[in-house]
Amino acid sequence: MYIDIGAEQIIGAQRGNDKIAVEVKSFISPSRISDFHLAHGQFLDYRYALEDKDPERILYLAVPRFVYQTFFNLAFINSVVQRSQIKLLVYDLEKETIEQWIK
Repeated sequence: MYIDIGAEQIIGAQRGNDKIAVEVKSFISPSRISDFHLAHGQFLDYRYALEDKDPERILYLAVPRFVYQTFFNLAFINSVVQRSQIKLLVYDLEKETIEQWIK
């Protein structure tokens, strides 16, 4: 199983001493809800795999800022994220920068 980015090695950002992995999603299909269902399921699978193989690593779901601001503020989506304990990383696609870390 492959997770997109082992962040302490590839992204030039530090999260203290935390070992992290980031599952990057672009949400570019015509259906944001379909993208979310796919991202949610993959995130949970990756988190379970990490718990078995590398339990110290913290998994984040990276989403574009415009998707976070419009779609992730919907009550249902916000509820799923909270209940699933998904940690988010919000990135600016054009600037290629991390805008926000949300635990």
